[in-house]
Amino acid sequence: MPDAPASFPKYLDADALAEVRQQLDGQGKKLVFTNGCFDLLHVGHLRYLRQARALGDALVVAVNGDASVRALKGTGRPLTPENERTELLAALECVDYVTIFPEKRVTRLVETVRPHLYVKGGDYTPGTLDAEERAALEKVGAAVSILPLVPGRSTTAILSARKAAGRKLRLGVLGSGKGSNFKAIADAIDHGTLDAEIALVISDVATAGILELAQARGLPTLVLPPGRFRAKLEPETEALLAALLQAAGVDLVVLAGYMRLVKAPLLDAFPKRIINIHPSLLPAFPGLAAWEQALGAGINTTGCTVHYVDAGMDTGPVIAQSEVPILPDDTVASLHARIQEAEHRLYPQVIAQIAAERERV
Repeated sequence: MPDAPASFPKYLDADALAEVRQQLDGQGKKLVFTNGCFDLLHVGHLRYLRQARALGDALVVAVNGDASVRALKGTGRPLTPENERTELLAALECVDYVTIFPEKRVTRLVETVRPHLYVKGGDYTPGTLDAEERAALEKVGAAVSILPLVPGRSTTAILSARKAAGRKLRLGVLGSGKGSNFKAIADAIDHGTLDAEIALVISDVATAGILELAQARGLPTLVLPPGRFRAKLEPETEALLAALLQAAGVDLVVLAGYMRLVKAPLLDAFPKRIINIHPSLLPAFPGLAAWEQALGAGINTTGCTVHYVDAGMDTGPVIAQSEVPILPDDTVASLHARIQEAEHRLYPQVIAQIAAERERV
């Protein structure tokens, strides 16, 4: 065992921890034991350790030494040296004792300390624990408790997100028509005002202008079979669509004049990662020809809305809006044209905002 640094008053070696266990046992109290790399201490760890401490009367955290982490995680790890990881854990109020073990497995430490309760995170089950460690726990009579992970707050998930943040936001664009909003997005990328890349353009109309615009830029395009329904894709087709977008590494699905309702296969594959632009100030005038609805209503102002997509028609949470005045001499065509001008400004701005927020994660 490494020597206990003077700055770690909670640090105990295996023999000292065994004495603590005996003392607690004599008092009818329980020693809780957990172990891990704790390479990047985060809120998921904190919540896990608090839950573990609540299961007994004292909590020991055994930290994989640097050589142990390298053996388990590869030469790029640990991110933080063992003494610093131990010092951080010792600073937590819910942690009573810390120690470091150099081996790949915690077997020898478990056999020496003989904890009453052994705790692991929800990426394990009692059956998937290392066989050698499981045998040691059975030998010393330790109970096993598995605590749920905090969603998205694991070291692997955080490192993956940071790695992903190092590349541009990848867009999958769906459209059924001319593709003017697609062009505005692609132009913003070309002009450097939108830090993103278009991974794939898909249409449900083989003759749609958006496909020609995408092909002229050398972008990959696909056409979906239209199926029997006018307002939605058949479930198997939408499942195929979701798989195609995932295979292309798409981060954000952008609807640009896409005339189909989005249903479960795509919504489940890209939760809160599908956006749409609608030519009204939602919730006013959902559905088709919203500019015509606005003109007929005799109001003074309409506009456009970018929103997240849910299973309804233009009902998802609003992200941003842009107002467009209705002029006394407006026609259906002139009002529609001015709304489209606002769309072409707003949509790239919103996507740029999403890309910037992703970089800050």
